[in-house]
Amino acid sequence: MSSPTTTRPRSVAARATRFALAAVLAAGGVLAGSSGAAQAASPYERGPAPTTAILEASRGPFATSSQSVSSLSVTGFGGGVIYYPTSTSEGTFGAIAISPGYTAAWSSISWLGPRIASHGFVVIGIETNTRLDQPDSRGRQLLAALDYLTQRSSVRTRIDSSRLAVAGHSMGGGGSLEAASSRPSLQAAVPLAPWNTDKSWSELRVPTLIIGGESDTVAPVGTHSVPFYNSIPASAEKAYLELNGASHFFPQTTNTPTARQMVAWLKRFVDDDTRYEQFLCPGPSGSQIEEYRNTCPSA
Repeated sequence: MSSPTTTRPRSVAARATRFALAAVLAAGGVLAGSSGAAQAASPYERGPAPTTAILEASRGPFATSSQSVSSLSVTGFGGGVIYYPTSTSEGTFGAIAISPGYTAAWSSISWLGPRIASHGFVVIGIETNTRLDQPDSRGRQLLAALDYLTQRSSVRTRIDSSRLAVAGHSMGGGGSLEAASSRPSLQAAVPLAPWNTDKSWSELRVPTLIIGGESDTVAPVGTHSVPFYNSIPASAEKAYLELNGASHFFPQTTNTPTARQMVAWLKRFVDDDTRYEQFLCPGPSGSQIEEYRNTCPSA
């Protein structure tokens, strides 16, 4: 069974910087129609302009590679697998650590690794210290994995250590909430069918996307995902996606709505790439979506 110093968000600071720059340029006439200059983009944009087809494809625009991480070579977590873009021609990348759920191995959700990496991220899918670790432990392990990734791993030079995120399934999802609470400098969190006995996350300041399954009987959305979402302050930026008819185990097979929204969220808040706001607001709809709520960030 796979279950059971607050800092100002970078996206806000980056938007303020861009607006100030635009005002200066406009005052100097640089943005006059004859110049043809566009408003300054995020310096962290990676990849082509996004489309629905790109987000829903089995792979994004970046070729990737992977490497295993032995538990004997790390401390604080149980090893895992790193996935990363093979080219650094566009610069360094943000990174995300992902935890599996209760009793589960990384292999249970490993499709997420290459999928997310192919959109321009370094991903570490972790093995936990034991299969029975609780959410608070999994949260600490996610942070230990990020520290390893950015400080000791062979791909550390590919990573911008100021742009990091966490995610996880079930107790791993609950762990991602714990990690975001402990380290508010994170840029994003994405709990998937999260399970946690703590129902209030009013201290969270990290932009958080929660994805739940309508038919989840292990971590029912009414007692887990929805209360978690409601307790997070709107000032943090948040979204809740509920998948129509989905069970607790929806992340354990390739799930396009999950991948599409997860990548868009990471692009928007880890890369500060406002090109992806079109996928967050008004957000996804259709037969696979039971409900979607969010705070609708604006550039």
